[in-house]
Amino acid sequence: MRGMGNMQAMMRKMQKMQKDMMDAQEGLKDQTVEASVSGGLVTVVANGDGKILDIKIKEELVDPEDIDMLQDVVLTAVNEALEKSTKLKEETLGKFTNGLNIPGL
Repeated sequence: MRGMGNMQAMMRKMQKMQKDMMDAQEGLKDQTVEASVSGGLVTVVANGDGKILDIKIKEELVDPEDIDMLQDVVLTAVNEALEKSTKLKEETLGKFTNGLNIPGL
């Protein structure tokens, strides 16, 4: 019977950890990262949940004769913002998983 108390305490700790982790995941939606490329000509803002929230392109970058360059710069900024978002998520949730690679987290 003595072991049942330990099991219940462990279950409560796991439930608390799960709730804390879910709260942290939800909080990632409110945290943002920003990536600027080409000297700030393109800036992309993403949240910690991996969603792009905003893209700003300075007027001087827009050249109708060179759409390929604009697309490349925007793509670079988006990928950099998503990398930062992933890193933020890993840092935030890593404290719960202690470095374990858990799919989907």
